[in-house]
Amino acid sequence: MAKTKSFLGSALANKRAELKALKAEVAQMAKQYAHERFAIKQDKVVMAAARKAAAIAKAKAKLEKLTAPVGAKALKANRKPSAVIVTKG
Repeated sequence: MAKTKSFLGSALANKRAELKALKAEVAQMAKQYAHERFAIKQDKVVMAAARKAAAIAKAKAKLEKLTAPVGAKALKANRKPSAVIVTKG
């Protein structure tokens, strides 16, 4: 004699299958969310590194500007004035 499922037994089996499918879907969504969060963190790290590199480049440019040779006019303007000569007139 073959065993037949009762109505409640088949309904329970269907609900268990639905629950299993929903759990798998939730697990997949959790993995996707974790992957997206990791990608966002990586983007933040890359952006921070780019900002840091830009700041370093700006500071180096400023330093180069400060250590660049001074122009002739600036040297002339920066000299000590010569002694005052008093002429009788």
